[in-house]
Amino acid sequence: MKTLFKQPLQDKKLFIPFITAGDPHSDATIELAVALQEAGASAIELGIPFSDPIADGPVIQKASSRALKNGMNIVKAIQLVPEMRKKGVNIPIILFTYYNPVLQLDQEHFFALLRENTVDGLLIPDIPFEESEELRKKCQEHSISFISLVAPTSTSRIKMIVENAEGFVYCVSSLGVTGVRKSFDNSITTFLDEVKQYSKVPVVVGFGISSKEQVEQFSNLCDGVVVGSALVREIERLQTSLLNKNSRQQAIDEFRTFAHTFGA
Repeated sequence: MKTLFKQPLQDKKLFIPFITAGDPHSDATIELAVALQEAGASAIELGIPFSDPIADGPVIQKASSRALKNGMNIVKAIQLVPEMRKKGVNIPIILFTYYNPVLQLDQEHFFALLRENTVDGLLIPDIPFEESEELRKKCQEHSISFISLVAPTSTSRIKMIVENAEGFVYCVSSLGVTGVRKSFDNSITTFLDEVKQYSKVPVVVGFGISSKEQVEQFSNLCDGVVVGSALVREIERLQTSLLNKNSRQQAIDEFRTFAHTFGA
C-alpha cells in the first residue's frame, strides 16, 4: 500500500490545491507552487491543460485555454516539477491529466518522464477504475501513487474502488463538473462515512470547495480537501501582475495570503 504522506494525519487536515501548468506562465506556475507550500499545502495537483476537459467547469477550462495558448503541454508540465524542487517544493506533486495526452505521448515514455522528473502521484479523471489496471500496475512499478476518484453515484463500486486506493481517496462532492459551489447535498455525509469504512488511506473531498467555512465543514467529515476552481479564479484575477516581472512578487504574495485561507 503506497502513501503520499510520510507522517500520520492525527489532527492535521490535508489541503491539496489544484493549479493548471502554464497558467498564466510556466515561471509563474513554479512560484505559485512555492507559495502554496508556504500556505500549508500538503500536496499539489498539477493540471495538464487539455482542449476538452470534460470534468472541469468554466474557470479551469479557461485556465487550460490560456496555458495551451502559451505553448504548455504534458511534457513541459512534467518538466516543471524538478524546477519546483529546486525552488524548495518538497511536498508530493500529483499530475492531473486526461488520458488522451498520455496516449499521444506513449505510456512507456510517459512513465519514464514521471520517474525522471520526481512526480509522486497520477490522477486521470476520464479512466473508469475497471479500465485502469494497466495504469495502476505501471504506477506501482515506478513507485507512483495512482489516485482513485469515487463519486456518490459509484454505489456498488465504492468498496472495490476504495479498497484498492493508493495515496488518498478523492471523493467527488457533487455530480457534474468542477467549480465553485455555495452548498452541498446533505447525502455527502452518508457517502463519506461509507468511503471511510473501506479506506486504508486518507479520504479527501473535492469539486466545489471554495471557502474557509466549507473547509471547516468537511474537516469534521473527512481527512482533507482539494481546492481547485477558487484558486484558479484567483490566478486569473492576478494574471496581468503575474505576467509582469516587476509586479509578480506582489501578486504571488496576494495569492499566498488567499491560499492560506484553505491551508491554515
